[in-house]
Amino acid sequence: MEMITNVSEYEVIAKEKLPKMVYDYYASGAEDQWTLKENRNAFSKILFRPRILIDVSKIDMMTTILGFRISMPIMVAPTGMQKMAHPEGECATARAASDAGTIMILSSYAKSSVEEVASTGSGIRFFQLYVHKDRNLVAQLVRRVERAGFKAIALKADTPRLGRREADIKNRFTLPPYLTLKNFEGLDLGKIDKTDDSGLAAYVANQIDQSLSWKDVKWLQTITSLPILVKGVLTAEDTKLAIEAGAAGIIVSNHGARQLDYVPATIMALEEVVKAAQGKVPVFLDGGVRRGTDVFKALALGASGIFIGRPVVFALAVDGEAGVRKVLQMLHDELELTMALSGCRSLKEITQNHVVADWDHPRVLPRL
Repeated sequence: MEMITNVSEYEVIAKEKLPKMVYDYYASGAEDQWTLKENRNAFSKILFRPRILIDVSKIDMMTTILGFRISMPIMVAPTGMQKMAHPEGECATARAASDAGTIMILSSYAKSSVEEVASTGSGIRFFQLYVHKDRNLVAQLVRRVERAGFKAIALKADTPRLGRREADIKNRFTLPPYLTLKNFEGLDLGKIDKTDDSGLAAYVANQIDQSLSWKDVKWLQTITSLPILVKGVLTAEDTKLAIEAGAAGIIVSNHGARQLDYVPATIMALEEVVKAAQGKVPVFLDGGVRRGTDVFKALALGASGIFIGRPVVFALAVDGEAGVRKVLQMLHDELELTMALSGCRSLKEITQNHVVADWDHPRVLPRL
């Protein structure tokens, strides 16, 4: 295999290697896939305003997330069904994230259980929670998450129903017979079977609680002491409601452009959410991050950190744990270089003055 020099190259190789149904499941978005393209394109509309002649011989990328010290503001987003990419699935990803000194969020729809992931060794892990109709089941799962040493819950708030993912419909997406949703094993929840549509869409329609509302964020706080992040926020209105409901943090996310098409790219929605949060809780971003320059831009616009999803699964498909480790290292190194070339020695020195976006109002330059 030729040398891989950037994160996006893993997807090209993964496309050749994975079965079409599996690649399409990971790669596709909803409907026209406008938001899928825009998640990437929007980053190119932000330019740098680098500062020069600053001593950048030492760069500090350490940060603290919900009280946990990590090596960099780059973390692993929840992506389901990772054993379709590699036999070791989420366990390999957990080891790579732990080695990189960063946080991983495990999906409810993982092919490795919370206990299996916990058994890979130490590491800071959060759990992404889909709320099922059966609240007793949800409470049991939350207790398992706590016992397994997970440190926070990311509530999936943008999926009362699954978006229209036409690639999955065409492929009649279903799980390979040797894989199960490990966190629900032994429970009578049905299976992701082949249908005339997407098997996953049919499963979610049967299981996920479409009545989920802000009062359920408060309900979650009655069954766990873990901090709760609300994932899927794109507006100032919902930011304020999340804070009122007691959220410990917000993840600006459009579900990898897999839910409602023609919502803004997450990097475009970020400023509105950060402004509405008023520093009361940390704001994170996922969606479209493929370069260290993207990470810097998100931090400059007020994010406390970012999460990557697809780059992890594609690297996992190509080279297992080593691939995920390399993706995290490449983004770390690119962010470090971007900071040096922008004149920033620590994350707190990265400010909005270091970037300009084409959707910004005309900038009033300081008097010299």
